[in-house]
Amino acid sequence: MFRPQLFQSLRTYTWNTFFTDMSAGLIVGIVALPLAIAFAIASGVTPEKGLITAVVAGFLISALGGSRVQIGGPTGAFVVTVYDVIQHYGIKGLMIATVMAGIMLVIFGLARFGSAIKFVPYPVIVGFTTGIALIIFTGQIKDVLGLKIGALPSDFFEKIYAIATHIDLVNWYALGITVACLMLILLWQHIFPKIPGSLVALLLSTIVVHFFHLPVETIGSRFGDIQTALPTLQPPPIDWNAIKHLLTPAITIALLAGIEALLSAVVADGMTGYKHNSNTELIAQGIANIFSPLFGGIPATGAIARTATNIKNGAQTPVAGIIHALTLLLIMLFLGQWAELIPMPCLGAILIVVSYNMSEWRSFMAVLRSPRSDAIVLVATFLLTVIIDLTFAIQVGVVASAFMFMRRMALVSNAGVMTREFADDQHYGYSIDRSLIPADTDVFEINSPFFFGAAYKFKEAMDDIKTKPPKVRIIEMHNVPAIDSTGLHILEEVHGMAVKRGIILILSGITTQPYTALEKAGLLSIIGEKNIFGSIHEAIARAEEIIKAPQTIIEHTHHT
Repeated sequence: MFRPQLFQSLRTYTWNTFFTDMSAGLIVGIVALPLAIAFAIASGVTPEKGLITAVVAGFLISALGGSRVQIGGPTGAFVVTVYDVIQHYGIKGLMIATVMAGIMLVIFGLARFGSAIKFVPYPVIVGFTTGIALIIFTGQIKDVLGLKIGALPSDFFEKIYAIATHIDLVNWYALGITVACLMLILLWQHIFPKIPGSLVALLLSTIVVHFFHLPVETIGSRFGDIQTALPTLQPPPIDWNAIKHLLTPAITIALLAGIEALLSAVVADGMTGYKHNSNTELIAQGIANIFSPLFGGIPATGAIARTATNIKNGAQTPVAGIIHALTLLLIMLFLGQWAELIPMPCLGAILIVVSYNMSEWRSFMAVLRSPRSDAIVLVATFLLTVIIDLTFAIQVGVVASAFMFMRRMALVSNAGVMTREFADDQHYGYSIDRSLIPADTDVFEINSPFFFGAAYKFKEAMDDIKTKPPKVRIIEMHNVPAIDSTGLHILEEVHGMAVKRGIILILSGITTQPYTALEKAGLLSIIGEKNIFGSIHEAIARAEEIIKAPQTIIEHTHHT
């Protein structure tokens, strides 16, 4: 359940592995620097909180995680939720919500939910991810254009309106720096892929703005001095009223952290050939999100881009992630004051690139071309994320996916009167001629899990039969792998109606799960174990026995 990869990796650790991990960790630490600052600012907090998160959470995720090469820190997935929590509950509310989310993640891991959390439908993930990307992008327009309009509102349309009404205040120096940084980032990754273009753009734009005294906003002019001391432990405020209101945002943070971390770990597995431990990873994510806010940080999770960078630079063990965190700590302590000179348009350009990469527009278009139900869930999740709230969007998306799935299963289920020749049906694994079915006997078949959608479809098929009631009705369930409570209830109703009409009900082809469910529900005794068989041969033999039996025996069978 909890087996950190670090402890297992150290058993066979060598100096060569250390040097490889150190090289990867240093590079990823440098790559993470502008992203940690940018995500913090986009989330509505001060820059050092992003650095603290990358240091504290990044260290704990690597030291205790279930992946060998996972890199943790602040990510774009949290921007919307963090910004919204701060708007309504302040920084203390964010601290409480993040600690609560961390506790939930630990519980998820201990309860072995590592595999279950992966079952969030793909259209929901693509929908809210693309929605977050759009929100991040629109949130950068103010800095990209150099608009001095104060804090943007959290509502999407109000934000667009505020930008549109101040569009005449464009700072052309800011726009020029943004365009230059975007071009540099995009071109640099093709020319020098080993060196992060975002870092080069950050350094060059900072130098140009500082030495040429360009009139653009910087981190220092907006946020003041950046903390360059070691982060200290800050006990969280205990506010029971706030805890009740923050439960929903905490659940959202926990789900986002779990989903993003496990997606990143799966990507890492594909790139390295290793296999992560999902429950250990959830516990590590939980611990990281408990301690990150206690030291002044924000929510954290596995970062796919930084994890991929870590792998591409040769990382072998979690030591690389630890070195990445220590690198950021040293930068924060000794170079933090220089970060105040970073121009805001450059950070806006970096986040525009991040939002584009995060948008997954190709996946979005692919899902749109999928079955209509998936496309509906995708669009609904996307629009709700952008227009209303990420928490609400995920809830609606998951529930809608569940209903769509159940509807689809009901549509593809085959429940009705037997119309095929058994002899021609290879799916059954046996052969029997329909002519051998006795007179006064009809056969119904169910060819899907007998859950409530298929159950009512089966009942409707039976109700549509207008012919004279037979003496025996066989329900063939060879292709029913599972049955739920609704299916059991329908079977009980069908048996009751059969008794009223003088029909003997026989079940054939019963598999393990349905048999156990029938036994627990008491239907074995109601239907009668002598009328439940494992094969259609036995069921037909029983039907012949009933047809040939005197009427008094049939009535006795009904009675018992």
